[in-house]
Amino acid sequence: SFAAAPAFAAEPVIHRDLPYAEPKNERQSLDVFAPAGGKDHPVIVWIHGGGWQRGDKSGAKMKPAAFVAKGCVFVAINYRFVPVVTIKEMAGDVAKAVRWTQQNARQYGGDPNSIFVMGHSAGAQLAALVCTDDRYVKTEGMSLNIVKGCVPVDGDTFYPALQIDLAEAQPGARRPSSYRIKFPEGSDRELSSVLHVTKDKGIPPFLILHIADNPQSGTVLQAQVLAKALQDYKIPVTAVGVPGRTHVTLDADLGTPGDMATRALFEFTEGQVGSRKAAPR
Repeated sequence: SFAAAPAFAAEPVIHRDLPYAEPKNERQSLDVFAPAGGKDHPVIVWIHGGGWQRGDKSGAKMKPAAFVAKGCVFVAINYRFVPVVTIKEMAGDVAKAVRWTQQNARQYGGDPNSIFVMGHSAGAQLAALVCTDDRYVKTEGMSLNIVKGCVPVDGDTFYPALQIDLAEAQPGARRPSSYRIKFPEGSDRELSSVLHVTKDKGIPPFLILHIADNPQSGTVLQAQVLAKALQDYKIPVTAVGVPGRTHVTLDADLGTPGDMATRALFEFTEGQVGSRKAAPR
């Protein structure tokens, strides 16, 4: 755990390409980065971005080493893409990966009851959806109570209909926009984490990270809308706008020393782990 972080500054122990679904395939596999010793470490499940159609778990950059140095287990997952599957099926992949993580956490020194779900861009949309629409984890025999925190990073589709309108209103924009192809009519509401926020589901606390300098991207507005929905139901949420970063560099710089977003991320994770330990068992 965080208090013992200096003891885990050694290189992570890495286990690659572990299948979380059958039959075994590259897109439904994950990598585990674990501290060399100890047990009951918080577990981070990381969902990469790439517009729901590209990207890979190998692109986690500095994050695995940074989290392991803090005494966490870091799990980077792959998932299937459009047009092979829908975004709803991708969220099902994420829930399957979370279930695998919960069932196998102890084997890698992790605490199965201290899981954090995080992701960038398309991965942010999937993280927020799986942490608000509890049907995905329920399908896998779990409840949202196992998730101690959700960190979506610069997502632009917590409320897809809003982003579709924004994209199609731009001068010279394509109609339908590429968002409409990924969120077909009727699915945009079902795939909106904002519209699934309600009380009594066990929705975890949120830290929403977003860039501060380009409101046109839509991620600032989306962060505000999601934060407002969570606040309305008294679910703890902090939204942090990070200056001097782009959509790409906000993700790439996570885990680097002195990075503002990284500091907020570690404070959030540490705070949730601390509050869990302080609560009566």
